[in-house]
Amino acid sequence: MESKHPAVRAYIAARQRGDADGASAIAQEVAERFATRTTDGSEAAEITEASMTIPLGQAAPGE
Repeated sequence: MESKHPAVRAYIAARQRGDADGASAIAQEVAERFATRTTDGSEAAEITEASMTIPLGQAAPGE
């Protein structure tokens, strides 16, 4: 999974290395930005997709 959003790329990297706390912190930052409308929904949607498709400590399928 590729993204134009740096936060999503950082979230994916955190999940792949098994850093649940780091991934959670990134997801929270994105949720806060979305709640205050400082980002559109695409960043939050990509975080959601990554959370469902990238297991902690493993590379994304197909990588």
